Amino acid sequence: MSSLQIQARIKHQEELDPDFANSIAALPGGENLSRCIQCGTCSSTCPVSLYMDYTPRRIIAMTRAGFKQEVLASNTIWLCASCYECTVDCPRQIKVTDIMYALKRRAMDEKVYPKRFPTPVLAKEFFKSVLKTGRSNEGLTVTWMILKTAPLNMLKQMGLGLKLLLRGRMALGIEKMEGDPTQIRRLMEQVEVEEKKAH
Repeated sequence: MSSLQIQARIKHQEELDPDFANSIAALPGGENLSRCIQCGTCSSTCPVSLYMDYTPRRIIAMTRAGFKQEVLASNTIWLCASCYECTVDCPRQIKVTDIMYALKRRAMDEKVYPKRFPTPVLAKEFFKSVLKTGRSNEGLTVTWMILKTAPLNMLKQMGLGLKLLLRGRMALGIEKMEGDPTQIRRLMEQVEVEEKKAH
């Protein structure tokens, strides 16, 4: 017979980050964070909340309360399907999906995400590709993501990659934008500067 183990999780006031909510609210899409009435509409409409460690409603509450470590380390922000159901149905017009994106960016900046988790690696590789060439190079981006997260899966993915290549859905070479990529590079660098200011 196994015994039920209960683990108490207590967070003291001094362990919370009082500026966390403001830093998220300062990012695009987070401006209405404080308007949440905790009705739970976002959680009830979310098609993947069942698989999350914290529901979207709870993530909003924890963000506002300053539970930075728990929020950034949660799988909820990575499981968000970006379907925008929560945003569409929110009675307070809170852009919950955009808040999830802001939390993902923050977790990536602070390197608080599961190792070998593909989503943050894919985002970083995409950003690097666009910064360097002015375009998204899907083949190269996905190849780097697989190599950095699950290199043995490269063998499993080769068939799919070959099909995409043969149908013209993915290129092998590096595509560059026509003209000077300096403008897009400056724009992306400015976005990074603005995000860092918000932290």
